[in-house]
Amino acid sequence: MEAKKKIPTLFQSLIPLFSIALFLGVGYGVFHFRIEFLLIAAAAVSGIIALRLGYTYKEMEEGIVHSISKGMPAMMVVIVVGMLIGTWMSSGAIPMMIYYGLKIISPSMYLVTACVVCSIISVVTGTSYGTAGTVGVAFIGIAQGLGIPLSHAAGAIVAGAYFGDKLSPFSDTTNLAPIAAGSNLFDHIKHMLWTTTPAWLAGLVIYYFLGRGVSGSLESEQMTTIMETIPASFRFSWVLLLPPAITLYAALSKKPTIPGMIVSSVVAMVLAVIYQDVAWVDAVDAMVHGHVSALGIPVVDTLLTKGGMLNMMDVTLIALCAFAFAGITQKAGMLDIILQHMTKYANTTGRLIAATAASSMAVAVMTGSSFLTLLIPGELFAPAFKKMGLAAKNLSRTLEDSGTVIVPIVPWSIAGVYMAGTLGVPTVEYAPFAFMCYLGVVVALIYGFTGFAIAPRINEDETVPGS
Repeated sequence: MEAKKKIPTLFQSLIPLFSIALFLGVGYGVFHFRIEFLLIAAAAVSGIIALRLGYTYKEMEEGIVHSISKGMPAMMVVIVVGMLIGTWMSSGAIPMMIYYGLKIISPSMYLVTACVVCSIISVVTGTSYGTAGTVGVAFIGIAQGLGIPLSHAAGAIVAGAYFGDKLSPFSDTTNLAPIAAGSNLFDHIKHMLWTTTPAWLAGLVIYYFLGRGVSGSLESEQMTTIMETIPASFRFSWVLLLPPAITLYAALSKKPTIPGMIVSSVVAMVLAVIYQDVAWVDAVDAMVHGHVSALGIPVVDTLLTKGGMLNMMDVTLIALCAFAFAGITQKAGMLDIILQHMTKYANTTGRLIAATAASSMAVAVMTGSSFLTLLIPGELFAPAFKKMGLAAKNLSRTLEDSGTVIVPIVPWSIAGVYMAGTLGVPTVEYAPFAFMCYLGVVVALIYGFTGFAIAPRINEDETVPGS
C-alpha cells in the first residue's frame, strides 16, 4: 500500500529556494566551486525534504526524468549549435563577420550596435538561441578584438536576443504566453511594447555611456594583429554567407530548428574544404571537437578556437543537474505551495501584478524553464485577473516581463547555461549587463501600482483581436 504523502509547509517549500541561492551565491560566487556540484547539493536538500514528506527515491527519480524530458528538445538544440559554430568557424563565415565587424563598428558604439543588431535578428527569426549562436558569437569575437569587456558584450547580446524572443510573433514563448493567459497574440505583443520599449531604450542609453570608456581600443596592437592575421588565414567570399542564410531561411519559414542547423553545418563543412583547403577529416572533426586555430598567435587562436558538440557537453551536464533539482521540487509539491501563498496577498492591481511577477521569477529559479514560467503562473492567476476586471493581456505581458526574459539570467536554467556556453561568458558575469531582462519587471511593477498602461477587461472572449 502506497504511503500517504504529506503536504509541504511554506517553510519546507522555501528551503530548496534558499539553499540554491546560498550554494550558488557563496559556493560559486566566493569559493568558485563547480556549479554542477552545487546544483546536486541543492537537489540533495530538496530530496531530504521530499523523503520527510513521504516520497520515495523512485518517485523523485520519476520527477527528475519528467523534468529532463521537457527540457530535452532545448538540450538537443544546444548540442547542434556546437556543431554549427565549429563548422562556421572552419568555413571562414564567422572569421569574415568578425573581420568586417571590426572594420565597421566603432568601439564606443559597440554595445549599442550589438544589442540593436541582435534585437533585429531575433525579431525577424523569433529565436534567441539562433541569434546568440550565430551573430552573437561573431559579436563576442568583435568584442575581443576591440577590447570590450566580455561581460558587457554578452549582456548586450543576450538582451538583444531576448528582445525578439519576447516580442516576435515567430517566437514560441510569445505565442505561448497569450495561450496560458487567455489573451490574443497581437494584442499581447502591442501591450508588451509599453513595458519592453522603455526597458530596452534604457538599456541602450546605459550601453552608450558604458561604451564611451573604450573609444581608444581601436588602435591597439592586439587589434592590428587580429586585422592582419584573419584575412591572411582565411579566404573571404560572399559564398561564405550561405550557411547563415540557410539558418535565417529555416527560422523565417518556421522549418524545424535542428534539421535547418544541420544542413547549414554540412554546407559550412563543404565550404571549409573548398574555400579554406581544410582536409575532410578536419572539417568533420570541427563538428565534434570544434574549430581549433593553430596559427601560433595566442590572441587570434583564442578568438577563433570555438564550437563543437563535445564542447557543449559541459552546458548539457549543468542542465541535467538543474533538472534534478527542478524535478524533485515539483514532484514534492513545493513549488505549488509557494505559488499558492503568493496569491493570498493579491487583492489590488499592484499586488496582483507583483504576485504574478514574483511567481514567474520563482518558477524560473526553481525550474529554469521558460515554458513553465508562463504556463504555471498563467493558469494560477488567470481567474484573479478576470475577477478584478483586468484584461488577460495584462497577465500575459507580466508573464513575459518576469518569466521569458528572466530565465536567461538564471545561471542553472537551460537558457542561462546555453548563453554562457555559446558566448563563453558565465551567466553571473553577463547577467548584470543584460539590462532589458530585468528592467522590464521594474517597469511592470510601476505600471501595476500606478495603474498606468493597465487595460480593463472589455470582452468575455479575450482571444479575439481588440480585447
